Amino acid sequence: MAERKKILLRLDPAVHDALAKWAADELRSTNAQIEFLLRRALAEAGRLPRDAGRMRPRGRPRKSEVEGEGDG
Repeated sequence: MAERKKILLRLDPAVHDALAKWAADELRSTNAQIEFLLRRALAEAGRLPRDAGRMRPRGRPRKSEVEGEGDG
């Protein structure tokens, strides 16, 4: 998996609070919610790259997935 890009994003505090609440309602982190919304907007605009990786599923990884990391 390619290294994920890091960006600094400045938001109005009220917008951040609304995003954080929405993310919590959907069991996502605020960061994951922002990525979800950006991907949805890109897809609706026909601009989501075909080679864009899939989003990680919501919630914590299964123990078997965590234990399998680093093997091989």
